Amino acid sequence: MSIGQNGTRMHEPLVASTHGTQRKDTAIFNNMKKQTQLLALAFLLAQMLPAQDFHWKTDLRPGDLLFQDLDCGPLCDAIEAVTEGAGGKDFSHVGMVVKAGDSLAVVEAIGDRVQLNGISAFLARSSKVAVGRLKPQWQKLAPNATVAAKGMIGVPYDEVFLPDNGRLYCSELVALAFQAANDGEAFFKTSTMTYKDPSTGDFFPAWVDYFKDLNTDIPEGLPGCNPGGLSRDEKLEIIWLDGGL
Repeated sequence: MSIGQNGTRMHEPLVASTHGTQRKDTAIFNNMKKQTQLLALAFLLAQMLPAQDFHWKTDLRPGDLLFQDLDCGPLCDAIEAVTEGAGGKDFSHVGMVVKAGDSLAVVEAIGDRVQLNGISAFLARSSKVAVGRLKPQWQKLAPNATVAAKGMIGVPYDEVFLPDNGRLYCSELVALAFQAANDGEAFFKTSTMTYKDPSTGDFFPAWVDYFKDLNTDIPEGLPGCNPGGLSRDEKLEIIWLDGGL
C-alpha cells in the first residue's frame, strides 16, 4: 500500500486487479483448452464409431438388403456356422426392401412361399439385423431388382435348396432378383453349398434329420448362396449393424 497526500493509507487496487485478471484469464484459457480437447476427442470418436440410431422409416431405401439372425435353433445355427457374416455377425435370413404403396416393405422367402411383409413385422421376428446397400456404382440396379423381387411373390419356398427348381430360398430370391436387374448376368458371387460342420467335416446332425424327414439326399456341393456370404459381398456396404460395425 502507499501513503496519500493527506496521510491516509491507500490500497493499490490497480496491481491487485491486474493479478486477479491474469488469474481469471488463465483459468478461462485453461477451460477453453480443455473444452477444445474434449470436442476434438468427441469428433474422433464419432468418426471411429458407427451411428447407433437408425430410423427404419426414413433411412431405408428400396433395394436395401436386411440380413437377420433368426435364432431358430439348430438349423439356423448350422447355416450361420458355415459362413461368417459381415462384422463377424451370424445371419440365417435375408430379405429385400421394396416400395409398397406409400411405405416400405420386405420381400422375403420365408415360411411356405415368397411373401411381402412390413418392416415392423420383419423386425419383430428378430432385431438382430444388418442393413446392406449397393455401393454407388451399382445403385442403378436397385429399382429393377425390386421389381423382379416383387414379381416373385407367391413362389413356393425351396425347402431343399436346389437351383432352378421353380422354388426359392431367401438368399436365392435376392441373388436372382439382382441377376434379372443385371440383364440376366449373375450379380452376386455364388459359392459351393455345404451342410457340413467346418470344424469336423461331418454333416450337421440337424441337416441329416432335416433332409431325412424330406426323404431326399443332402444337396452337398451344389452352387448357391447364403445370407452370411451375401452380407460380405464386395458389391455391398453394410450401412447399419445391430450392435455396431
